[in-house]
Amino acid sequence: MIMPRIIIILFVLFILGYSSLYRVNEWEQAIVFKFGEIQETIPEPGLHIKIPVVNTVQILEKRLLNLDKEAQRFLTSEKKDVIVDYFIKWRISDVKQFYTSTKGDLFVANNLVEQRINRALRDQFGERTVQQVVAGERTEILNIVTHATSNLHVELGMKVVDVRTKRIDLPEEVSASVYARMRAERERVAKDFRARGSEASERITANADREREVILATAYKDAEIIRGDGDAQATEIYAAAFEKNQEFYALYRSLNAYENSFKTGNNILLLEPDSEFFKYFNNPLGK
Repeated sequence: MIMPRIIIILFVLFILGYSSLYRVNEWEQAIVFKFGEIQETIPEPGLHIKIPVVNTVQILEKRLLNLDKEAQRFLTSEKKDVIVDYFIKWRISDVKQFYTSTKGDLFVANNLVEQRINRALRDQFGERTVQQVVAGERTEILNIVTHATSNLHVELGMKVVDVRTKRIDLPEEVSASVYARMRAERERVAKDFRARGSEASERITANADREREVILATAYKDAEIIRGDGDAQATEIYAAAFEKNQEFYALYRSLNAYENSFKTGNNILLLEPDSEFFKYFNNPLGK
């Protein structure tokens, strides 16, 4: 009879010892209750002791939590809908306040965060046009929304770390008109650029043609001057050579004429034998 009692006592002691210990992991934090009231918070990981029956423990996340929302509609300042798909990164910053506000229920916490973010996004989108929302100001909007939720630490014990959009789309009934207007605007800008380019092209072509005519005229004038100077110098040289020895110059001219006339060997000249052309054939002195 003693052995079964010892076993029972040991078993009860084991149960009491086991129920007196609890473990907090690195990614967790804990709240210790005493008869249902918060006694202390345990932010550090490790093995801890509690009093069975008197104390209860609730484990909460310490890690960054993600709230990924389905796409929702928001109105712009033009009273047009935009469909926004976004997600939220948040964490528990004050365990006691978080438990007081949500009873430690993450579902409730997500709903509260979502309400605050939706309200802030609705305010920001309501102050901007569709083009501003879609084209260039989404980063500014999200930074303002994140800053607007900074008081959640005091109210709910939660800290919103970041808010980001995955996509911002227009409803089909709005997309067609917006894209048509954007396309018309781009076409207008393109036409303006083409017109300016055409004007510049014509101006450049006209300037190039005018410069070409000026250059050709100047070159022709210079060529004529050079040609005239050359002819004048040649005439002076011929005259000077002729004055030095008229007979030799006449012989030289005749020899050049003979060479050019009979160069190919197939030339036929019908001339009188005693003509002026053959004077140096008949008489070396040309008489």
